[in-house]
Amino acid sequence: MSLYPEPREIRAELFTTLPAELHWRGPPTAWSQARPPGAAPVHSFLEGPSFDREGNLFCTDIPHGRIFRIDPAGGWTLVAQYDGEPNGLKLHRDGRIFLADRAHGVLVLAPGEATPQSYVARANGERFRGPNDLFFDPDGSLYLTDPGRSHLGDPTGRVFRIPPEGGSAELLIDNAPTPNGLVLDHGGHNLLLGVTRGNAVWRFPVGSDRSARQVELFIQLSGGLGPDGLALDEDGNLAVAHARSGIVWLFSPDGAPLLRIRSCTGKAVTNIAYGGPDRRDLFILESSTGSVMRARMPVPGRAMFSHT
Repeated sequence: MSLYPEPREIRAELFTTLPAELHWRGPPTAWSQARPPGAAPVHSFLEGPSFDREGNLFCTDIPHGRIFRIDPAGGWTLVAQYDGEPNGLKLHRDGRIFLADRAHGVLVLAPGEATPQSYVARANGERFRGPNDLFFDPDGSLYLTDPGRSHLGDPTGRVFRIPPEGGSAELLIDNAPTPNGLVLDHGGHNLLLGVTRGNAVWRFPVGSDRSARQVELFIQLSGGLGPDGLALDEDGNLAVAHARSGIVWLFSPDGAPLLRIRSCTGKAVTNIAYGGPDRRDLFILESSTGSVMRARMPVPGRAMFSHT
């Protein structure tokens, strides 16, 4: 007996693919060399989708330290390339690009600049272990996941909050097996956290004292590697990129599955962002092919901090 009715299923369509002239052709980077033995070389590994006010989609290429801009017609431009491993990317309302860099901590790229600069590299004197994703709340505080190499056997992944003025990082939790994508819920009181190697979405209040903070299991998935990127719509429904399954799920605010979106390319579905003129297009990154897909959604996505 099923716990919930079978969700409606739709298939994403291909929007654009990284052009061949932008495929990495240089020597393998440290990120590439750390992949499992026998893994094929990668020309890119896309993450961190985020839109500016003109409708351009920005994303990162982790192993090769690149930041791309994709215009509304699907054309690609290399914005920056540097010695780093940029993963999560979010745009500030002032146009600055913030990066969760696995090698260097939190970086910021100012408009017109070619190289990102350090924003916050340490928390309580200790370097971050391998930042993954970012999220701005309405007042400009920046939430950061720092999984390092955590997993079920070593559940030490951390989540931090950085104040709008930067300079410090407040530890929120330190016991997650690979914390990844994150968003605030519809009311703005609870953080929803994709826990990749726990194959789950956790929920916990962000306003309480850490010693009194109670973490809940909001959604439990199956099938191995779990949630990567998250995105929220205006009704509080949560879209979840289910890594390695080729599926994006849409869950209600109560955690009921509403929609299953299947990839039209590969199964390495990593990250998602709402965009388009009415924010009803969900853009989906598929990293094994360097593709960007999109799916027409029933409810507009919540406006990003860069648009408020």
